[in-house]
Amino acid sequence: MGGEAITIIDVDLPSHFPFLIPHFSMTTAPYSRTKPLASRSDIEKNLEKGFKYLTLAFAVSIGLILLAIAVLIFLQSVPAIKAFGLGFIANNTWNPVTSQYGALAVIVGTLINSGLALLLAIPLGIGTALFLSEDFIPTKIRTVLTFMVELLAAIPSVVYGLWGIFVIIPLIKPVGMWLNEYFGWIPLFSTPPAGPGMLPASIVLAIMILPIITAIARDSLASLPPELRQASLGLGATRWETIFRVLIPAAFSGIVGGIMLALGRAMGETMAVTMIIGNSNRLSWSLLNPANTIASLLANQFAEASGMQVSALMYAGFVLIILTFVVNILAELIVNKVKAKY
Repeated sequence: MGGEAITIIDVDLPSHFPFLIPHFSMTTAPYSRTKPLASRSDIEKNLEKGFKYLTLAFAVSIGLILLAIAVLIFLQSVPAIKAFGLGFIANNTWNPVTSQYGALAVIVGTLINSGLALLLAIPLGIGTALFLSEDFIPTKIRTVLTFMVELLAAIPSVVYGLWGIFVIIPLIKPVGMWLNEYFGWIPLFSTPPAGPGMLPASIVLAIMILPIITAIARDSLASLPPELRQASLGLGATRWETIFRVLIPAAFSGIVGGIMLALGRAMGETMAVTMIIGNSNRLSWSLLNPANTIASLLANQFAEASGMQVSALMYAGFVLIILTFVVNILAELIVNKVKAKY
């Protein structure tokens, strides 16, 4: 530094001092590097992937459970299917004594009972949903009414059955006599009322499925953006035009979903219907006559059944599953058609 010379000293070490000479190995130890910790984004991705597979497993398990139930019932009904074939659906005779089994009467009874209950519950349920979703009344009163409607779903079926026996049947009987007297030429009222029958069972069933239709329809209407209502009113539409031409079409898919859920409940309802419908396996088109449904048939006879009767009851249950499946497919087609239109 600064022009000074650097002197290099050469030192000769004796050969008998090898420990002073450093030794260098040509092989070196492998270089190890600690793996960095996973970043937060990697952890979130792994958690998201795990949650995705977990929910997928839940969804698949539901489908597998439904499939397992259908397969089990089908396997139990194979002897009856081999013995009666499709004639089981078209035959009206159900006689365990002679081993003659036909489900036409209970199939028709199930469809009429559920259909009539829907006809009674749909206008009442949608009307109640509109009343509770609009600002016709103060919020506090609307909250109380909503709670009372939803409370109907918590009442046990046997209580509905007792109420139907002691209240609905005595009220319906004079009405049925009047209908038979003046409209007896109509097949629906062609017989005098016998007390328990299709009409009182359908009325009680309509009240039972009313909370389902009302709750889902109200939620569908309440979930609509408020701008939709404001835009309709701003264009000069009245409140009723807004409700029937804008709000109901916009919430139609949810309303239909609620109706189909209520229909499934109606087709499978057992205790209340069994107590009121009369449990007659005869095919009758009169609403004033005793009738029967598939669910009531299973409840009445399964405990004491044996042999072919068990298989026939399983066959009837499998038919009920098919009916429910077909109804849901039709509902899905209707909803998709309405969505495409609006």
